[in-house]
Amino acid sequence: MEETTVLTATPKKVKPLLDRSITTREVIFLLAVVFCLTPLITPPIALVMGLVVAQFIGHPYLHLNNKATHILLQVSVVGLGFGMNVTSALKAGREGILFTIVSITGTLVTGFLLGKFLKIEKKTSYLICAGTAICGGSAIAAISPVIKAEEKQISVALGTIFILNSIALFLFPAIGHALNLSETQFGLWCAIAIHDTSSVVGAAGRYGAHALEVATTVKLARALWIIPVAFLSTLIFKNKGGKIKIPYFIGLFVAAIVVNTYVPFVHKFSHYLTGFATAGLTLTLFLIGCGLSRKVLQSVGFKPLVQGIILWAIISVAALWAVTSLAQ
Repeated sequence: MEETTVLTATPKKVKPLLDRSITTREVIFLLAVVFCLTPLITPPIALVMGLVVAQFIGHPYLHLNNKATHILLQVSVVGLGFGMNVTSALKAGREGILFTIVSITGTLVTGFLLGKFLKIEKKTSYLICAGTAICGGSAIAAISPVIKAEEKQISVALGTIFILNSIALFLFPAIGHALNLSETQFGLWCAIAIHDTSSVVGAAGRYGAHALEVATTVKLARALWIIPVAFLSTLIFKNKGGKIKIPYFIGLFVAAIVVNTYVPFVHKFSHYLTGFATAGLTLTLFLIGCGLSRKVLQSVGFKPLVQGIILWAIISVAALWAVTSLAQ
């Protein structure tokens, strides 16, 4: 009786879903998703697969992509916490705090001046600066409603950041090995110079387990700067009613580290949890690649991309000098 009521109440919504056959594009996409969840696919390969899908096949569920990557990234990062220890995490956090403060301040100031010089629209320039300074797409998503950015401005900023993220995933490990960086040095460098958490984890994970631990801890500590920067943004753009999104998942990440350190029972399952988290991050990079369609790439424009590249080059070189000179 209850089942009949549900079906007859929404026949127009249910029937098309039941009658519609799955398309070839959807089959290819879903098979790629399954492959990304296996150990056969590394984060860089997943990103390339996503780019291929975006350029030649098309994302069949593009309207859901942004929300899916957002949730999947947060869940995966929390899962990584079950493979970490409180003592080493605190050590990594202490090592990264000075780099974090200096680099965020320097990036925001340099980016502001660069945007003025290139005559880039103010809100677009600011979002690119915030994404480069803090944590890529997460910072842009958090700050855009505070400054009341338009969809076009958000798209340009996200496109710029994700293009550079894609390059960093391949470039950074190669440079790290060429310069014989230690895992601590590489982890710090990744956390400071690569924009998005997903690419930071992907690059650091390829370099080593300790590099991954350092990079993840420092990057998430860096992400907390979304809050003061968001408050600063309300003053700069005079939008007192702007809503600030606090990254609560960072608290869950810290809780996972604490549980893994002080609850021995969890050790039996921590290997599986971190394995699922790694697979989730690989899938996240695939979905990010799928979102970089030709339309997104074309919408970026020349000047914002130049601003992003110059800003990224400055912070990358400065951070590399800092970690090789000061970090052991």
